[in-house]
Amino acid sequence: MASRRLVKLLVFELLELAAFSVPTLVIMEQFADAYQSTRGTSDKTHYWLIVSCSIAYVSSVTLLIWVPVKVLLYRKRHLYQKIKGWRPVMMMCVVLTTLPSFSFSIAVTEVQKNINGSTGILPDMLPDLPVSLVLTCLILVDIIEKLRTYPLRGRQMSNEDRHIHVTSLQQIKTVTHELWQNEENLTPSQPAGSTRLPWLPGATTGGFTPGLEGPQEPTFEQGVLRTMSQWDVRSEIFLWSFLLWSDTIEMVRVAGHPKVYKSGWVYPVYIFSFISLLRMILTPRNPLLNSLGIVLQDLPFIFVRLSLIIVLGTITPILGLCKNVLVTLSYVYFNYLTKFRIFSTFETSF
Repeated sequence: MASRRLVKLLVFELLELAAFSVPTLVIMEQFADAYQSTRGTSDKTHYWLIVSCSIAYVSSVTLLIWVPVKVLLYRKRHLYQKIKGWRPVMMMCVVLTTLPSFSFSIAVTEVQKNINGSTGILPDMLPDLPVSLVLTCLILVDIIEKLRTYPLRGRQMSNEDRHIHVTSLQQIKTVTHELWQNEENLTPSQPAGSTRLPWLPGATTGGFTPGLEGPQEPTFEQGVLRTMSQWDVRSEIFLWSFLLWSDTIEMVRVAGHPKVYKSGWVYPVYIFSFISLLRMILTPRNPLLNSLGIVLQDLPFIFVRLSLIIVLGTITPILGLCKNVLVTLSYVYFNYLTKFRIFSTFETSF
């Protein structure tokens, strides 16, 4: 009987393989159907030719790239451990699946316009299923790669563990507060600055404001509230994986608007949406992830959304533009501008 670890590995690999191959086949079939509809004949030679080419492409990249890389990662664990900051599986999905899928999504409308010379036969709205399938499969692979380091059975962190963790943090704050007061009494003339605690990496006393602590987080030890307060990091992986790419999903959805895909604006929308997906190649805790999120997503989306609103109207939500602007400004201000003297004065609010 196969071990549970082997069953988990096989299930994960089959799901990743399906997420890697299915989107390309669906998008190519949609392109083949759109091309066949422009021929005006009952002969489906071109349709089956395109479908067979998509099957050949998926089979080739699977056998020549996907399977060898997977085998190499599992057989040569020392090579896999030397990879830092990026994920080979996500790179293969983004480059070999998402890029062709986005390209042929654009080609579906361009073929009809080029052959017929008119946009009158184009549908009022592009079907949402193909694009949603591409992004869902990409996020699914991201979730699987994150879940590999967690067990699927048993509780990851109980409520008692959470209570102990919160209590420990409160104790650290109390000790830090006392140390901060002692240093303030001993060295009143010392200039304002941060004092690093040797026993707490990364902790400083210069920015600690004990009088401005917010409301304490509640803990429930019994009853219905205890049951409702359960949380697990494995379930949060699913939540944050979808929330992280909600902005890109909304941007790709805008491409289905008739004013966008019937014009040249479909190109920048898809191009910058794909560029924003390049962050998925990085590991979840990569230090460059925040800055690349600004450079690859929020900053380009500001110009795309602003241009769409000016030219085509409010076909993209104003809330999305506000999100991109506020995230970009807050990142630049708190990470760079606060280092200058004019912004370095410590201030608090009540």
